[in-house]
Amino acid sequence: MRRAVLLALVVLAGCSSPDGSTTAGAATSIVIGAGSEPENLNPVLGYAPDGAAKIFDGLVTRDASLALKPALASALPTASPDGLTWTAKLRKDIAFSDGTLVSAQDVVFTYKSVLDKKVNSTIASRFDALADVTAPDAGTVEFKLSYPYAPFVQQLALGIVPAAKLSGVDINSAPFNTAPIGTGPYVVESWRKGDRMVLKANEKYWGGTPAIKTVTVVFVPDDNARATRMAAGEFDGTVLPPKLAQTYRDKSGYRVVRNPSADYRGLGIPSELPFTSSPQVRRAINLGINRQAMIDAVLAGSGKPAATPISPYLKDWYDSGSAFAYDVAEAEKLLDEAGWRKGADGKRAKDGQPARLPVLYPAPDVLRKELALAAASDIAKLGIDAPVEATTFEIMLQRQKEAAAIWGGGDPYDPDTAAYTLLHSRYAGQQGYVNMTLYRNSTVDTALDTARRSLDPAARKKAYDDFQKAYAADPAWAFLVFLDHTYVLRDKWDGQETQVEPHDHGLVHAVWWNLERWTPKQ
Repeated sequence: MRRAVLLALVVLAGCSSPDGSTTAGAATSIVIGAGSEPENLNPVLGYAPDGAAKIFDGLVTRDASLALKPALASALPTASPDGLTWTAKLRKDIAFSDGTLVSAQDVVFTYKSVLDKKVNSTIASRFDALADVTAPDAGTVEFKLSYPYAPFVQQLALGIVPAAKLSGVDINSAPFNTAPIGTGPYVVESWRKGDRMVLKANEKYWGGTPAIKTVTVVFVPDDNARATRMAAGEFDGTVLPPKLAQTYRDKSGYRVVRNPSADYRGLGIPSELPFTSSPQVRRAINLGINRQAMIDAVLAGSGKPAATPISPYLKDWYDSGSAFAYDVAEAEKLLDEAGWRKGADGKRAKDGQPARLPVLYPAPDVLRKELALAAASDIAKLGIDAPVEATTFEIMLQRQKEAAAIWGGGDPYDPDTAAYTLLHSRYAGQQGYVNMTLYRNSTVDTALDTARRSLDPAARKKAYDDFQKAYAADPAWAFLVFLDHTYVLRDKWDGQETQVEPHDHGLVHAVWWNLERWTPKQ
């Protein structure tokens, strides 16, 4: 799982920029107040795996409806009847920003590097089915799979890197990672770690030169700090928690944009903590949480209740019957049946051990803090001690066996990428943002494996229905809400289009997912 990355767009027009310069009338310059700083800008290591990378292009991209369309590929890649070979033909005469032409060998190098065990790629698990990549000629790429993987084409939005710049070097520490060369609409002019990044328009971009010429990313990880700087006039646009964004609802010259997403926030419940090792207890926690109250109070109405990582926007796969009702009486009954009974003080215990579940959240994230407090309050009403602690993502991972934590993730592209690495037992105990609850359920495993290997849409649908039903009976999380992402933006550009967003809604997605096609209002 990737770490949640919140990026805020800031456009300077008629005010002072963060470096003190004046940009009066410069609607072609955009400043981004970033919720967190990327570790690198190399697609091989995991930068922008779902496309919209600004610096890079993949073989495919997505339109506003999320439909795939060709990018570096001249047409959508095609699969053999058995689903084991995918073939992509490249556009001719596409160049990297240094002027060298893109070839099939660059594509081969990119994907083989992701699979290279010496490379610390955070997205290697996405390509579990990929056995080999070859280039029959300079304009053709063939992907060989070890088993049919229905959503494989969705993974081909990954940005392509130039083999000549990375061959024979340690990709994990290459200078390329902070000063990359790609085919995208922007190039990196500078990056001062911990401060800001400046992108300049690629004047020779094959898709058309962007009208917005300069993009400055200023790193501001604290939600409240971004809100304060927005209010002070330093920023002209930002992503904010819904309640903070609402203060701009009737402010002249600003737009509050509310975009749908498949981005969940959920309480990962440790399956190896004695108290929560029982499916009954984990179901009870799910039934005892009032999700709609969270949406109303914390999200100002901007979201949908969550039950599994499969979003309602994945309409072909979502099973509404697997949702958890808010049912305190049933939750109390399940806890009693599991042996966790209330004492005279209203607190539950079993064999002398108190029912205790610490709830962790990353300190700078205001929204996760409010969700953590709301979830812990509901859990406490069941007689469970649920102290809330502010911490870091690293500590949340270190304490995954002993504490629950508010995590985020999800995408609207395919249920496999939303659920597989998060809940399949093969990822339990692996490092990083995969199966953080150490969940193991053989029925869930079978359904997820069947779904990813089935080429028949009807068979995939049944497998995901089976998965959601099995998961609801033995939940690993209390998925809380799917967010609507909310933004404040000065009304100075044309070209914005609504797109259902993934968890990552920073520079690469969000309201500015198609920033390279924005134009200043006349």
